[in-house]
Amino acid sequence: MEHILVFATLFLALILFAWGRIRHDFVALIALLFLVSVGIIAPERAFSGFSHPAVITVAAVLVIGRALEFSGLIDLLGKWVMGISRKKITQIISLSLLVAVASAFMNNVGALAVMMPVAIQMARKSGYSPSLILMPIAFASLLGGMTTLIGTPPNIIIATFRADEAGEAFGMFSFSPVGIGVAVCGVLFITLAGRSLLPKRSGKKSKDEAFDIDDYITEVTFKKNARVKNTTIADLKKKSKADVQILGLIRNKRRMHAPDDREKLQSKDVIILETDAEELKTFLDNTSMELVGGKQFRKDATGSKDIEHAEAVVTGDSPLLGKTAAGMHLRSAYGINLLAVSRRGTKIRRRIDSVTFHAGDVLLLQGRAHMIDDIIATLGCLPLAPRRLRLGYSKRISLSLGIFIGSIALVVSGTLPVQASFSIAALAMVLTGMIHPKEVYNSIDWSVIILLGAMIPVGKALEATGGADLIASQILQLGGLLPVWAMLAIVLIVTMFLSDIINNAATVVLMAPISISIASGLGASLDPFLMAVAVGGSCAFLTPIGHQSNTLVMGPGGYRFGDYWRLGLPLEIIIVLAGVPLILYFWPV
Repeated sequence: MEHILVFATLFLALILFAWGRIRHDFVALIALLFLVSVGIIAPERAFSGFSHPAVITVAAVLVIGRALEFSGLIDLLGKWVMGISRKKITQIISLSLLVAVASAFMNNVGALAVMMPVAIQMARKSGYSPSLILMPIAFASLLGGMTTLIGTPPNIIIATFRADEAGEAFGMFSFSPVGIGVAVCGVLFITLAGRSLLPKRSGKKSKDEAFDIDDYITEVTFKKNARVKNTTIADLKKKSKADVQILGLIRNKRRMHAPDDREKLQSKDVIILETDAEELKTFLDNTSMELVGGKQFRKDATGSKDIEHAEAVVTGDSPLLGKTAAGMHLRSAYGINLLAVSRRGTKIRRRIDSVTFHAGDVLLLQGRAHMIDDIIATLGCLPLAPRRLRLGYSKRISLSLGIFIGSIALVVSGTLPVQASFSIAALAMVLTGMIHPKEVYNSIDWSVIILLGAMIPVGKALEATGGADLIASQILQLGGLLPVWAMLAIVLIVTMFLSDIINNAATVVLMAPISISIASGLGASLDPFLMAVAVGGSCAFLTPIGHQSNTLVMGPGGYRFGDYWRLGLPLEIIIVLAGVPLILYFWPV
């Protein structure tokens, strides 16, 4: 009787997952609490899933991934890709490979999200539709995630199932032999043959482009101890590799309008630029210059180390109207720096602190993280959607990579289990200032944590009530005359199908105990069957709802529901054809 209740609960959960009207994490909680209420899961074990090693590891990996992003590593790699070639095929292959590699060591949605602006900018500069590159890199993020233990939550879950059954979890790179082979086949297909299956459409504007902003007018000067001797304006433009227009030069309180490119610069010169936010970031990253308005805050002031940039629009009833930054004493009275101003249809020819504010002006502001939103409201401005403007952000790539590689070494050497090693690494990222404590909580996808914590006890209930054995026995009866490789392919295909309609973590939690029972019924090793579930759990290529990466590119790429299966179906067939032999070769039955 108990297994019938579990089956009914899981069937209802699958319907709700596929329906999509109720969030996945809430569906998981409904299933968990129902099984608790009917006595199948003991109340004291109801929330045991939240202390499961897989849940802790997933949370730690998300924090580490965000810290690596903030370190400047992804920006550096993105610039490298931008400089490779203007050929479409080279750009698509390079960016897909980069996203796949990044996804092996950080959250695949995070890897995709930070590279999407690079992909869109690359496509537009090279004159082709972003739809030709966004779906390939989304799929590449899923393919790359299957190559390591920490690349995707399904792998972490599978490793813990193996630990429960065999006494030892899969290691950091146990997934790599199969995962890399499958990923290489998949990336080659989506970047070469797959291009003909993609639509050529212009997508909706992404969140970063949601507000149409004219180029900012801003002021920059050389940092202290910068080498300026014999540097001309032309040299500065060449070094910056950014699309900027130099409008003027201020020297000894006198302004030079449209200075000649051969003009030699001096250390105290102030240069007036016109450019957009992304190009401004590139300019600052590649030169020894800094924003004039971005003066340091008092080191002893609360929150002086936690500085953020934000964009805000001056409203019609703002107290800023008709006044200037200098007149309002923005820095001394409000604790905020004005870095740049954008005004539609009108050129700004004054110094930034002398600009008279008009309704509709867009301001680039700098302030302490815990105060900036309140200050924007006090000034009667409307904040724009965050655009990840980490202008002048301190790059600490070596330190972040050192911490990350050290944590991997502890896992590979067997010194610490993955959940302990990665939790230490996440904490080290915070203590060394790689990531602010507030950002730690923002970086964790709490819906995934809730989903995992709730579904793990449900999956164990399926196993404990004999439900997994019953499903496995039915599959074994249906395929009694089939060879082991065919049974392995069936497990892989069923897992793929489920991951296309429900969350991949939930899919793996349900399929892992079934695959273990099938392996037991065949008298075979459980490893190849668990590996098949791991690969299938990362193959949500048929729908935009199967994985967040697919959903993320749908709007900017202008994709429709049917576009996914046209590229995803042949890709999944290729993965089955490549994956089954690879699994059997590296993990014999």
